[in-house]
Amino acid sequence: MGRRKLAAGNWKMNGVKAALAEIEALEAAYPAPDCDVLICPPATLISAMAAVGNTVKVGGQDCHANASGAHTGDISAEILADAGASAVLVGHSERRADHGESDADVNAKAEAAWRAGLIAVICVGETEAERTAGKALDIVGGQLAGSVPAGATGENTVVAYEPVWAIGTGLVPTLEDIAEMHDFMRAELAKSHPAAFDDFRLLYGGSVKPSNAAEIFAVSNVDGGLVGGASLKAADFGGIIKAASEG
Repeated sequence: MGRRKLAAGNWKMNGVKAALAEIEALEAAYPAPDCDVLICPPATLISAMAAVGNTVKVGGQDCHANASGAHTGDISAEILADAGASAVLVGHSERRADHGESDADVNAKAEAAWRAGLIAVICVGETEAERTAGKALDIVGGQLAGSVPAGATGENTVVAYEPVWAIGTGLVPTLEDIAEMHDFMRAELAKSHPAAFDDFRLLYGGSVKPSNAAEIFAVSNVDGGLVGGASLKAADFGGIIKAASEG
């Protein structure tokens, strides 16, 4: 049996209680899709979304490496789990850029996610300058080596490739570029995690929308998508869920 596709949405710093109507619409339209569905809303909506969702599982957008303590403004993986989350994004490019998170930080957060019983969705990806310089594979390979802990398995970890230059820009790598990177990531994980590499779900993230989701999800070693803006509306994200279900 192959890896089950995952349609994951990252709402980023968007969403108030009224936005839960979008989750209700998704639940009504896709009561039993042939894929897994995850949405990571702002932390203020996790509990409410978990109460609404059945098909839609809920995740956090970040977590602190520690379980508790004097870390004003931060949220631990345990707190996310208590609120109803089943997964958490770690190492998103915006966290790496805006908050200076290192691979070591991401590694520690992934282990914290497991400690709380959450799936860690570990994000990697290169900038436009790095790709233009021909360093994309080197950058992503280094991030994989530093960010994915030794204990990662297909059950506790998802890896999301997000070319930073394609996030929210409308720019999308060619299907050949996506295949090259996802095949490369699978090969790198085979070296570091030989017992589990074929079980990891590898997501593509970067301007995924209903009109291109099916062709992207058909690419070698693409097991779904990490979707930004198109996950905010049920009409858009529903098309991506449909593509993942049929892919």
